[in-house]
Amino acid sequence: MKRYGQIIRLRPEHEAEYRKAHAAVWPEVLKTIHDCNIRNYTIFLRNGVLFAYYEYIGEDHAADMAKMAECPKTQEWWKWMDPMQEPFEDRESGAWWAGLEEVFHTD
Repeated sequence: MKRYGQIIRLRPEHEAEYRKAHAAVWPEVLKTIHDCNIRNYTIFLRNGVLFAYYEYIGEDHAADMAKMAECPKTQEWWKWMDPMQEPFEDRESGAWWAGLEEVFHTD
């Protein structure tokens, strides 16, 4: 299992809609997340910054992320969510959310 952390800004005018959407995530999107070997997926919000955390239990993260990106319902979800977000300029090329480096963990 590998842990992932990511951040992105939430546009303040979209906070209520974003919260409402995530209180009732579409079942097809949740199934895709699970089918792509993601567990314990959590999104936090503080001062306009979203922090996402998930645990990846698969063998090929890139292939599973490509599989997720191919899902029509997930594409529809992202099309809805993306305008609510503002990516960090220094994110990795091709990424929407900026990845974070894990510097400490304890069980």
